[in-house]
Amino acid sequence: MKEILIISNYYPPEKGAAANRIEQLALKLHQNNYKVSVICPLGNYPKGELFPEYKGKFSVTENRDNITVKRLWIYPSVSKNLIVRIISVLSFSLSLFFYLLFKKTPSKVVVQSPPLLLSFISVFVLSLKNKKIILNISDLWPLAAIELKALKENSFSHKFSIFLERYIYKKASLIIGQSNEIITHVKSLFPDKKCFLYRNFPNHKVENLDLITEENQPIKIFYAGLLGIAQGVYEMCEKIDFRSLQDDKIEFHIFGDGAEKKLIEALISSEKGKNIFFHGMMDRKELHEKLKTFDIAIVPLKVRIYGSVPSKIFEYGSLGFPILYFGGGEGETIVEENNLGWVAQVGDYKDLNEKLKSISKISKSELDLMKKRIFEDTKKTFNLDHQMKYLIEKDVF
Repeated sequence: MKEILIISNYYPPEKGAAANRIEQLALKLHQNNYKVSVICPLGNYPKGELFPEYKGKFSVTENRDNITVKRLWIYPSVSKNLIVRIISVLSFSLSLFFYLLFKKTPSKVVVQSPPLLLSFISVFVLSLKNKKIILNISDLWPLAAIELKALKENSFSHKFSIFLERYIYKKASLIIGQSNEIITHVKSLFPDKKCFLYRNFPNHKVENLDLITEENQPIKIFYAGLLGIAQGVYEMCEKIDFRSLQDDKIEFHIFGDGAEKKLIEALISSEKGKNIFFHGMMDRKELHEKLKTFDIAIVPLKVRIYGSVPSKIFEYGSLGFPILYFGGGEGETIVEENNLGWVAQVGDYKDLNEKLKSISKISKSELDLMKKRIFEDTKKTFNLDHQMKYLIEKDVF
């Protein structure tokens, strides 16, 4: 049995797309006869505090669904104080550096990027040990940070991040990227680098559509995920014009946690919060059960981020939900080419409200037919098993 190691900043029981994405990769490799191990921090995301089962521990080794998970020490924080955040990143970075330097590791290692510092440390040590480094790029940093205005262009932090980025691309044995834009970017810097597309397809194991379309009920649109700056859910709540949607035809339901949570809760309790409902964070299985009577998934980004393709397109499209996409970039192409629903121009709330008006006029029977068609189509187009088989045949792993 071939061995492979995955290094990630997130892993269940942590919540969110990043943790789910890495778990799916680990499980699929295991199903394809790989002995898989994962190195990650002690569980703390998204609240930035250690989960009760990890408090007071320096490291933990556990088995989750036949995957060996090694959790290393971290000083967790989601503080807005830059110094505290840097200390948090450095804490796990140091734990990881010494672990990789002195512990025996498999000959093949998947390194998740971003975060850039963690991927740099991983690639640096692993290259010294002549390991096969498979760099898994989910977002382009620091480019995305500039677009989100989290970094100032040409600042020291920006230039240092570019150095880290170039180093890991150069030293990686090969690269798997979650969008064509990511691969184009890497190829523009290193034309001879071996790159492969690796979409974040889910593995729901749902053979038959189990969504329930409720007649004589409002159309339920939902957002489920991180409530952070990049998603812009709070601004969306402020600018959706529910008053123009007659007879309360549409409800907007929010599931998740993050920096904007309190702002969203305050808005919902005000006059502007009409037809907006907040449900907090739920376990993935519990969430999917709750969503069975919902109708449309909205997938937003505050600005168009080059290289980013939100995994929610694949996550909810595969369950049969029509998608209202509001994020620009390659995600628009995927929604349009696969006929998954509607696209509103990123940042254009007038266009978003126009799309919502047209959605409010759709009958529940039409929505039911859409769900059935999307569910059947995505079985073929968003197929994780086919993707994994292709990459194994190409000797990626």
